[in-house]
Amino acid sequence: MAAPRFTDQLNVQIGNEFAAHNQYLACAVHYDALTMPRLAAFFYGQALEERLHAMMMVQYLLDTDAPVVIPGVDAPVSTFDDVVAPVALALDQEKRVTEQINGLLRIAREENDFASEQFMQWFIKEQVEEVATMNDLLAVVTRSKDDVNAIEDWVAREQGAGDTDPTAPPAAGA
Repeated sequence: MAAPRFTDQLNVQIGNEFAAHNQYLACAVHYDALTMPRLAAFFYGQALEERLHAMMMVQYLLDTDAPVVIPGVDAPVSTFDDVVAPVALALDQEKRVTEQINGLLRIAREENDFASEQFMQWFIKEQVEEVATMNDLLAVVTRSKDDVNAIEDWVAREQGAGDTDPTAPPAAGA
Protein backbone atom coordinates (compact mmCIF):
# COMPACT_ATOMS: atom_id res chain seq x y z
CA MET A 1 0.00 0.00 0.00
CA ALA A 2 1.15 3.52 -0.72
CA ALA A 3 2.11 5.76 2.20
CA PRO A 4 -1.01 7.23 3.83
CA ARG A 5 0.32 10.78 3.59
CA PHE A 6 0.89 10.27 -0.14
CA THR A 7 -2.55 8.72 -0.74
CA ASP A 8 -4.26 11.56 1.11
CA GLN A 9 -2.54 14.11 -1.11
CA LEU A 10 -3.11 12.04 -4.27
CA ASN A 11 -6.84 12.05 -3.50
CA VAL A 12 -6.65 15.85 -3.29
CA GLN A 13 -4.83 15.85 -6.62
CA ILE A 14 -7.60 13.80 -8.20
CA GLY A 15 -9.88 16.74 -7.42
CA ASN A 16 -7.33 19.15 -8.86
CA GLU A 17 -7.22 17.14 -12.09
CA PHE A 18 -11.03 17.11 -12.36
CA ALA A 19 -11.06 20.87 -11.70
CA ALA A 20 -8.50 21.29 -14.51
CA HIS A 21 -10.76 19.18 -16.74
CA ASN A 22 -13.68 21.51 -16.04
CA GLN A 23 -11.55 24.60 -16.59
CA TYR A 24 -10.32 23.36 -19.95
CA LEU A 25 -13.89 22.49 -20.89
CA ALA A 26 -14.92 26.08 -20.12
CA CYS A 27 -12.03 27.35 -22.27
CA ALA A 28 -13.10 25.08 -25.12
CA VAL A 29 -16.69 26.29 -24.94
CA HIS A 30 -15.46 29.90 -25.02
CA TYR A 31 -13.50 29.27 -28.21
CA ASP A 32 -16.38 27.28 -29.71
CA ALA A 33 -18.67 30.26 -29.12
CA LEU A 34 -16.14 32.47 -30.94
CA THR A 35 -16.19 30.06 -33.90
CA MET A 36 -12.57 29.08 -33.35
CA PRO A 37 -12.95 25.33 -33.89
CA ARG A 38 -9.26 24.41 -33.83
CA LEU A 39 -8.57 26.13 -30.52
CA ALA A 40 -11.83 24.74 -29.14
CA ALA A 41 -10.79 21.23 -30.20
CA PHE A 42 -7.38 21.74 -28.60
CA PHE A 43 -8.99 22.63 -25.26
CA TYR A 44 -11.58 19.85 -25.49
CA GLY A 45 -8.61 17.52 -25.92
CA GLN A 46 -6.83 19.09 -22.96
CA ALA A 47 -9.97 18.57 -20.86
CA LEU A 48 -10.04 14.88 -21.73
CA GLU A 49 -6.34 14.61 -20.92
CA GLU A 50 -6.87 16.08 -17.44
CA ARG A 51 -9.71 13.64 -16.81
CA LEU A 52 -7.42 10.82 -17.93
CA HIS A 53 -4.77 11.99 -15.46
CA ALA A 54 -7.34 11.81 -12.65
CA MET A 55 -8.32 8.31 -13.72
CA MET A 56 -4.66 7.21 -13.77
CA MET A 57 -4.42 8.38 -10.17
CA VAL A 58 -7.63 6.53 -9.28
CA GLN A 59 -6.22 3.34 -10.83
CA TYR A 60 -2.96 3.71 -8.92
CA LEU A 61 -4.84 4.01 -5.64
CA LEU A 62 -6.96 0.99 -6.53
CA ASP A 63 -3.85 -0.99 -7.49
CA THR A 64 -2.22 -0.20 -4.14
CA ASP A 65 -5.34 -0.98 -2.07
CA ALA A 66 -5.52 2.63 -0.96
CA PRO A 67 -8.80 4.47 -0.39
CA VAL A 68 -10.12 6.53 -3.31
CA VAL A 69 -11.98 9.76 -2.61
CA ILE A 70 -13.50 11.72 -5.48
CA PRO A 71 -13.72 15.27 -4.13
CA GLY A 72 -16.05 17.99 -5.29
CA VAL A 73 -14.58 20.86 -7.27
CA ASP A 74 -15.29 24.56 -7.61
CA ALA A 75 -16.92 25.92 -10.76
CA PRO A 76 -14.43 26.95 -13.44
CA VAL A 77 -13.94 30.46 -14.76
CA SER A 78 -16.28 30.59 -17.75
CA THR A 79 -16.25 34.18 -18.93
CA PHE A 80 -13.22 35.70 -20.58
CA ASP A 81 -12.48 39.20 -21.85
CA ASP A 82 -10.65 38.20 -25.02
CA VAL A 83 -8.96 35.36 -26.91
CA VAL A 84 -5.80 35.62 -24.80
CA ALA A 85 -7.36 35.25 -21.32
CA PRO A 86 -8.19 31.51 -21.44
CA VAL A 87 -4.67 30.61 -22.56
CA ALA A 88 -3.10 32.82 -19.88
CA LEU A 89 -5.32 31.14 -17.30
CA ALA A 90 -4.36 27.71 -18.68
CA LEU A 91 -0.65 28.49 -18.37
CA ASP A 92 -1.12 29.62 -14.77
CA GLN A 93 -3.08 26.43 -14.10
CA GLU A 94 -0.33 24.23 -15.58
CA LYS A 95 2.30 25.97 -13.46
CA ARG A 96 0.14 25.40 -10.37
CA VAL A 97 -0.36 21.72 -11.28
CA THR A 98 3.40 21.38 -11.73
CA GLU A 99 3.92 22.55 -8.15
CA GLN A 100 1.24 20.12 -6.96
CA ILE A 101 2.88 17.22 -8.80
CA ASN A 102 6.30 18.20 -7.44
CA GLY A 103 4.77 18.23 -3.97
CA LEU A 104 3.44 14.71 -4.44
CA LEU A 105 6.85 13.48 -5.52
CA ARG A 106 8.40 15.21 -2.51
CA ILE A 107 5.97 13.45 -0.16
CA ALA A 108 6.66 10.06 -1.76
CA ARG A 109 10.40 10.61 -1.26
CA GLU A 110 10.00 11.77 2.34
CA GLU A 111 7.88 8.69 3.09
CA ASN A 112 10.32 6.33 1.30
CA ASP A 113 7.36 5.29 -0.87
CA PHE A 114 9.36 4.14 -3.88
CA ALA A 115 6.42 2.83 -5.91
CA SER A 116 4.59 6.14 -5.57
CA GLU A 117 7.76 8.03 -6.45
CA GLN A 118 8.09 5.96 -9.61
CA PHE A 119 4.40 6.52 -10.43
CA MET A 120 4.86 10.29 -10.19
CA GLN A 121 7.82 10.37 -12.60
CA TRP A 122 5.53 10.18 -15.63
CA PHE A 123 3.53 13.16 -14.38
CA ILE A 124 6.74 15.19 -13.91
CA LYS A 125 7.61 14.63 -17.58
CA GLU A 126 4.03 15.40 -18.61
CA GLN A 127 4.05 18.73 -16.78
CA VAL A 128 7.22 19.87 -18.53
CA GLU A 129 5.43 19.26 -21.84
CA GLU A 130 2.20 20.93 -20.70
CA VAL A 131 3.89 24.12 -19.49
CA ALA A 132 5.96 24.34 -22.69
CA THR A 133 2.85 23.87 -24.84
CA MET A 134 0.91 26.57 -23.00
CA ASN A 135 3.89 28.94 -23.09
CA ASP A 136 4.09 28.56 -26.87
CA LEU A 137 0.34 28.90 -27.30
CA LEU A 138 0.24 32.03 -25.14
CA ALA A 139 3.01 33.61 -27.23
CA VAL A 140 1.11 32.90 -30.45
CA VAL A 141 -2.29 34.01 -29.14
CA THR A 142 -0.83 37.20 -27.67
CA ARG A 143 1.04 38.05 -30.86
CA SER A 144 -1.95 37.25 -33.12
CA LYS A 145 -4.84 38.31 -30.87
CA ASP A 146 -6.29 40.47 -33.65
CA ASP A 147 -6.00 37.71 -36.27
CA VAL A 148 -7.93 34.63 -35.15
CA ASN A 149 -7.25 32.93 -38.47
CA ALA A 150 -3.51 33.06 -37.77
CA ILE A 151 -4.15 31.50 -34.35
CA GLU A 152 -6.33 28.79 -35.86
CA ASP A 153 -3.74 28.05 -38.55
CA TRP A 154 -0.96 27.73 -35.96
CA VAL A 155 -3.04 25.40 -33.78
CA ALA A 156 -3.90 23.25 -36.81
CA ARG A 157 -0.26 23.06 -37.81
CA GLU A 158 1.47 22.73 -34.45
CA GLN A 159 -1.02 21.09 -32.09
CA GLY A 160 -2.16 18.10 -34.08
CA ALA A 161 -3.20 14.85 -32.51
CA GLY A 162 -0.35 13.37 -30.53
CA ASP A 163 0.44 9.71 -30.21
CA THR A 164 -0.55 7.78 -27.12
CA ASP A 165 2.36 7.57 -24.69
CA PRO A 166 3.11 3.87 -24.11
CA THR A 167 4.84 4.77 -20.83
CA ALA A 168 1.70 6.37 -19.35
CA PRO A 169 0.22 4.72 -16.26
CA PRO A 170 -3.02 2.76 -16.76
CA ALA A 171 -6.28 4.65 -16.19
CA ALA A 172 -9.30 3.35 -14.32
CA GLY A 173 -12.12 2.45 -16.68
CA ALA A 174 -9.89 2.35 -19.75
